[in-house]
This record gives sequence, C-alpha cells and structure tokens, in this order.
Amino acid sequence: MIRPSAILLAALIAAAPLSQAVAQDRVPRGDRPERQQQEDRPRISVGEAVQRASSGRQGRFLGASNRGDTVVVRWEYPGGRVADIMVDARTGRVVGER
Repeated sequence: MIRPSAILLAALIAAAPLSQAVAQDRVPRGDRPERQQQEDRPRISVGEAVQRASSGRQGRFLGASNRGDTVVVRWEYPGGRVADIMVDARTGRVVGER
C-alpha cells in the first residue's frame, strides 16, 4: 500500500506545474500584458495613414506601401523634393521622415 500512494503523490507533484500553466492561459483579456493587447488592436488603413502624413503638409501624394508595422507614404514637396513619411500602422502617429 505504501508504494501506490508514493506513486500517486509523485504524480500529483509532477502535475502541479502543468495546472498552473493552464491557469495562466486562461487569463481574462483585460488582464493580459499590454504588449499582447497592442498586437490585438486594429491597424489603421493605408488611406488613413496617407491622411495623417499629409496633414499640415504642402505638396502632393505620390504613393504608399504597407511595410509591417509601418506605412510609408511617399510625398513630393513644392520645389520637387521627395520624402518618405513613416506612419506607425498601430497608432497612426507619424514617426519619421527621410
């Protein structure tokens, strides 16, 4: 009788970390880490990125491309200078220009 109870005890001890891992997978959506929530947020459209990039700028729109987490808007300023304006696809913020 001592043997089966020792085996049962060992099995319960081994299974304890597994039950904790399963419980972590069941965390409600509002309690997930912020990074995971950011990944779940809807992305802005290319059209909206173009609107945000062109806001307050003179010149004309030449084209746009979606590059993962960034939308690159090609813009021609008066005088002919061409620039690429980077817009964060998750937040819609203009993050740079080159």
